[in-house]
Amino acid sequence: MNVLFMIVAAIFLLGPLIAIHEFGHYWVARKLGVKVLVYSIGFGPVVLKWTSKKSGIQYQLSALPLGGYVKMLDEREGNVSAEDLPYAFNRQSPWKRIAIVAAGPLVNLIFAAFLFWVLFLPSQEQLNTRIGKILPNTPAATVQLQAGDKIVAIDGTETLNWEKLNYALVDRVGETGHIDVKVERQGQVQNFILPIQSFLKDQTQSPFDVLGFVPYRPEIPAVVYKLSEDGAAIRQGMKEGDKVVAINQVPMKDWFDVVDVVQKSPEKLLAMDVLRNGQIVHLKVMPQGKRDNMGQVTGMLGVQAQTGQVNIPAEYKQTIQYNPAEAAVMAVEKTGQISAMILNSMVKMVRGLIGLDNLSGPITIAKVAGQSAEMGWQTFISFMALMSVSLGILNLLPIPMLDGGHLVYYIIEAIRGKPVSEQIQLVGLKIGMLLLGSMMILAIFNDFMRL
Repeated sequence: MNVLFMIVAAIFLLGPLIAIHEFGHYWVARKLGVKVLVYSIGFGPVVLKWTSKKSGIQYQLSALPLGGYVKMLDEREGNVSAEDLPYAFNRQSPWKRIAIVAAGPLVNLIFAAFLFWVLFLPSQEQLNTRIGKILPNTPAATVQLQAGDKIVAIDGTETLNWEKLNYALVDRVGETGHIDVKVERQGQVQNFILPIQSFLKDQTQSPFDVLGFVPYRPEIPAVVYKLSEDGAAIRQGMKEGDKVVAINQVPMKDWFDVVDVVQKSPEKLLAMDVLRNGQIVHLKVMPQGKRDNMGQVTGMLGVQAQTGQVNIPAEYKQTIQYNPAEAAVMAVEKTGQISAMILNSMVKMVRGLIGLDNLSGPITIAKVAGQSAEMGWQTFISFMALMSVSLGILNLLPIPMLDGGHLVYYIIEAIRGKPVSEQIQLVGLKIGMLLLGSMMILAIFNDFMRL
């Protein structure tokens, strides 16, 4: 994936989200009688601009597509003629200003719900929440969960699919204690308690791997079907048709076992036993390290298995079809779940339960946007919806400079009957600039560390 493709994907991702956010401010301001002067997508030098002859509003596209703004008539930013004073933003009641400021983040959340609604409409065949495998030496193995158990609830939250199950688990990130798992086993409902310790503090981990239960995976023989010409495997003596029998004297039952060991062993020498022409051949192979978007380094050998036609047993499958109304309910519910998860993660990050290395900046966003675009329109739309929720929630934080900070001032003004003093607002502005600047620097630093 080249850099140009990532940049284009990021623009197509962030551009609409920024435009929609600013449109929320713009639309509500005009509906409430506030005069809008400029509607800008992006910051910095103006690339394109157009002025409406009817309204006099200047619409413009600026060079840096990392934000935008709506400039409204305001006495604090320049002289306002007497006849225009009723249309100035600062002359509006606190509740009108609250509505204008809140509109941007709320439109982002509404847009996310719309995107999820589009994704929920098509019929979907997916895995149900029946456990495919129990990993040894894990909490699930300790409490004797079994393959074939169907997980119906986590901590009292119903889990209709693996996505909902994942959200329920991620909600416990950073915590120590236990997770209540309700399963259906041979028609009987049973409850299990899984202990957790600083759960998912390292967010590169999968909650399923940590707890020890994973979805059903089809049986794929551990046979090398194809080798990459520039991969580590072909350089270290592996051949097509080799069947991986053991790695470091640990038997490999299927291809997933091989992938699991290799991915966890970047730049580590592995003793690999393969069956070749009826004879065991001993190889020494070292997987190459590959860093993903979150900075996690995984091992890669440059080998592929022959997946062919994968048959999933009927008891592990389910078909979901929502009508438009049901899809709308699901979309709103998912938007709420993600919003709560983001807020919960932020709180736990402040408390130190989650590492600050999980913050991501524009480089990571661009890389993920590029990858999601390559995977198809559904994946890209799903990521756009997630970013729209993130943008909405981030802007609602009570930090000066953000929409949430302005909302705090206006709510205080509405309660007190007089505005917050300019001195306090100036101090808040400096604090907000410091906080946001620090967060941006840390996010960009994390991005570079993941390269």
